[in-house]
Amino acid sequence: MARKLPKREVVIVGFGWTGAIMAEQLTAEGLDVLALERGVWRNTSTDYAVTNAQDEVRYRFRHDLFEQLSRETMTFRNSSDQTALPMRMLGSFLPGTNVGGSGVHWNGITWRFLPSDFVARSHNEERYGPLPEDMTIQDWGVSYEELEPHYTTFEELCGISGKAGNLNGRLQQGGNPFEGPRSKEYPNPPMDMVLAPKLFAEAASGLGYKPFPFPSANMSRAYTNPLGVSLAPCTYCGFCEKFACGNYSKASAPTTILPVLMRRQNFELQTQAMVLRVLKAADGKSVTGVEYITPEGEIIEQPADMVILSTYINHNVHLLMVSGIGQIYDPRSQQGLVGKNYAYQITSGVTVFYDEETHINPFIGAGALGMVIDEFNGDNFDHSGLGFIGGGFIGQTQTNGRPVESLAVPDGTPKFGAGWKKAMRENYGHSVGIGTHGAVMSYRGNYLDLDPTYKDAYGRPLMRMTFDFTENELRMSDYLTDRAVEIAEAMGGREMTVSRRKGPYSIVPYQTTHNTGGHIMGASPADSVTNKYLQHWQMPNLFLTGAGAFPQNPGYNPTGTVAALAYHSAAAIRRSYLRAPGQPMVQA
Repeated sequence: MARKLPKREVVIVGFGWTGAIMAEQLTAEGLDVLALERGVWRNTSTDYAVTNAQDEVRYRFRHDLFEQLSRETMTFRNSSDQTALPMRMLGSFLPGTNVGGSGVHWNGITWRFLPSDFVARSHNEERYGPLPEDMTIQDWGVSYEELEPHYTTFEELCGISGKAGNLNGRLQQGGNPFEGPRSKEYPNPPMDMVLAPKLFAEAASGLGYKPFPFPSANMSRAYTNPLGVSLAPCTYCGFCEKFACGNYSKASAPTTILPVLMRRQNFELQTQAMVLRVLKAADGKSVTGVEYITPEGEIIEQPADMVILSTYINHNVHLLMVSGIGQIYDPRSQQGLVGKNYAYQITSGVTVFYDEETHINPFIGAGALGMVIDEFNGDNFDHSGLGFIGGGFIGQTQTNGRPVESLAVPDGTPKFGAGWKKAMRENYGHSVGIGTHGAVMSYRGNYLDLDPTYKDAYGRPLMRMTFDFTENELRMSDYLTDRAVEIAEAMGGREMTVSRRKGPYSIVPYQTTHNTGGHIMGASPADSVTNKYLQHWQMPNLFLTGAGAFPQNPGYNPTGTVAALAYHSAAAIRRSYLRAPGQPMVQA
């Protein structure tokens, strides 16, 4: 029998970016907030010190910062006529665990979505006509204009390094000319560019494109954020993605929010608290708290006036399913909404190899150090006759020169032996990678549900992922790859290799940790799980943050929009919900 604790005003499940944002905002309002994190506490100055962080085996290959699949995993299949099997090793995506979540090991690329991304269905239908019958994309129910001030808040919290392209409606030289109007310049200037992104930018400019610096959560200079927390200049060590930063140079929840939040008397963080389910009221019209298990195996019932699920997208959806909150989506009948519109990201790449006199020095890098073009993202270009909608960015980021992971060699190189060693000696430090990063539309046959066979360590059914790339995404990716090849040719290297994204989708090789959908937001309870404030339609004291709210996935990294939505939700709670607790917010 569960041990019942005293009621709290707010319980937050999961303590990554959105959990920390919601906790900071709601404790500032005076609410009593308890955050439950399944992982452990780790200190930036000790656990992530530079003496640890450069251990490539520990972090990249032994997954020290990522979730442990021995306790909780999922099953996967490409289509509903296949039998799903458990994911035994992390591969395509790498959800984090511990305090700070996946925001600890991210690269730091921090985009705003395009204004048209938030009206994907209505915009595309108006411009191109009816969409395929099995494409289930929809408008978000929130606009870029509503989120703009919250994008700004997050950028100032993180000290994003970049260059505005559209400042209050006026285009700015050196920034992204396609972005939505922003109210302020980035808080920090762009990072210092090294040779590889300079070569990319020069070639892209020569083809008539307008390259600009990646918006980066890696600090270009010392910075103190509005909460009074200081960050240090990036040292360009090349250990960002899949690694924590021990220099306080990469924005994360522990380096931007936690030092302030932990001093507030109305905040408590409980680690190693694995939440098993959300508890419902007898009438099914509200939630009453959560149930979690301690490392010792004790079951705890934690009552709460408000519950906020801020775990990774897959776990938010899983908690809804195992808690019996909402109807699980069925692709055959198209009934139910929980698990609907799962989407991902699609990537490809081109590697340019230079002769030995061109020294790239890839070990001088950072997660978001690079130059990018946006001419082929969203609907920035005419899709008429192309056979697809959506797009993505094309860019060059010099993220690392790590000796185990970064082994670019030309086509035809032997996989091992003397020939492979010779190619490594000749090409390490003399190659430049160009990447494409594309949108994925939502489809009737791509979804999440519960597996009928497999269970996790706690006896709950595993969540089952059914997903594959469609012709829309593969055509779009090929189009982006062709444009990347043109830029690569203009860069004047010795030779190149082209890595196109092919179907079917594989869950094995790493691609991006940009999973989306499953508890989508919208303007009506008929086609969405939450309203535009991330408030559950049927249970108004339940809120769900994170990329699970995305009805489809635009061609950008999701973190900036995930954070903006969290700030938008917190502002509505403070302004409207607390005046009428437990009631739906129609217009906050």
